[in-house]
Amino acid sequence: MLEDDPNSNTILATPPGKEADDSGRTTDEKRPRWGPQHKGAQELAKLYSSGKRTQELICVYICITLMVLNLGLILRHFRLERISNVVVAAFFGILTADFGSGLVHWGADTWGSVDLPIVGKNFLRPFREHHIDPTSITRHDFIETNGDNFMVALPILGKLAWNFFTRTNAEIQQDYAISAYLFLCSIFVAMTNQIHKWSHTYWGLPKWVLFLQNHHIILPRRHHRIHHVAPHETYFCITTGWLNWPLEKIKFWSTLETIIELSTGHKPRADDLKWAQKRT
Repeated sequence: MLEDDPNSNTILATPPGKEADDSGRTTDEKRPRWGPQHKGAQELAKLYSSGKRTQELICVYICITLMVLNLGLILRHFRLERISNVVVAAFFGILTADFGSGLVHWGADTWGSVDLPIVGKNFLRPFREHHIDPTSITRHDFIETNGDNFMVALPILGKLAWNFFTRTNAEIQQDYAISAYLFLCSIFVAMTNQIHKWSHTYWGLPKWVLFLQNHHIILPRRHHRIHHVAPHETYFCITTGWLNWPLEKIKFWSTLETIIELSTGHKPRADDLKWAQKRT
C-alpha cells in the first residue's frame, strides 16, 4: 500500500468480464478512483459557499478571542498547589476531545446525506469530499480547516468566561479543576481538524509537530491511514487517536451501527458510497 494511496487505488485487478487495453488497464481503471480529479470530489468542492465561509470566519475570530480571554482568566486564578489538578484535567480533556472527535466523525461519515437541508451541504459535505479526495484538506486554509471545530468549542468557552465573570473568587477556586478541564478540552476540540490536517501532510511540517506525531501525543500520520482504507469503518478518533484501539477492540462503532440499522433500516455509509461511485 503506497503512502499517498491509502485505498490502494493504484493496485487494481481487472474485474471479471472487463476487457483490458494494450496497457493492461480497463476503462474503469482509467477513471480516477480518488483525488481532485474524481468527479464526486469536484462536485462536492463546488458546494463550498460564501455563506459557509462567512460562518467559519465569524466562528474562528470569536473563538480565538474567547481562547485568549479564558487563558488570561485561567492564569489569573492559578495557584501552584493546583498543578496536579491541571495535569489531570489536561489528560481527561484530551480523552474527552478524542472521544468527541470520534463520535462526530463516525456520525458524519456513517449517517445522513449531503442532500439534507442546511446540515448536508454545510457540515456533511466535507466528510464526503475527504474520503474521495483525502488530500483536499491540505489545500484548505486555516479558516476552512478549523471553522466548524472552533464553532463547537464556542459554547464551552462562552460558558467558561461567564463563570469567571459572575462567580466569586472562592467559587472559582472551588471549581478550578473543572474550569481547567473545560478550557483544555475546548482547546483540543478546536484544534482537532488542524491536527487531522497535519496527519495528511507529508512535507513541510514544523519539527515540533513531527515530534508530537512521532510520540503519539497528537494523531500520527501512519495511525490515521487505517481509517482511510475503504470502507472507512474504524479508527474515527482524530485528536490523538488514543481511543481508537480500545474502541475497536470492544467493537464500539460496529455495535452502534448494528443497533441503528436494525432499528431504522438505514445502511451505514450509504451516502458515502454513493459519492465514491461518482467517478464519471
